[in-house]
Amino acid sequence: MASEAAWLSNDKQGLAELLLQSHQQAFSRPLIAATQPGHAKRLLCQNLFACGFPVLAHGTEQDPKLSYANAAALQLWDSRWDELIGMPSRLTAPDSERAERSSALGQAKRLDAVQNYRGIRISRKGRRFMINKARIWTLWDAEERVCGQAACFSDWWWL
Repeated sequence: MASEAAWLSNDKQGLAELLLQSHQQAFSRPLIAATQPGHAKRLLCQNLFACGFPVLAHGTEQDPKLSYANAAALQLWDSRWDELIGMPSRLTAPDSERAERSSALGQAKRLDAVQNYRGIRISRKGRRFMINKARIWTLWDAEERVCGQAACFSDWWWL
């Protein structure tokens, strides 16, 4: 019997729930249409993973590491789950763009959320792309403690 997908583990189901709840709190709208009260965590997790636009999250470490990437993000970054999850999130941007990326994340941290972020990113294979109209938001746990940041976007193109 095959083992369950890593993104369906209990802790990732909990993280997916936090991503969705924190997005709703930050932007007063659902991240995906399937976030109806009462839906099972597993179904929400599956819907988020398959939603069709990139969604990523990282933790609160000094050099934050990616804790979540859905299927669209894995495809865009030319990665498998085990290659991207645990990687320092700064590596999603080219060296020349990391200061600007850090500044945007700092602004999102101060404001809890930002919209219309634009920046250059780089896949694991070295392909550069521009993300546009991205949303970045703070992740809050059940005790209202900051436990990371997340980002999503549906507007991007190869450079």
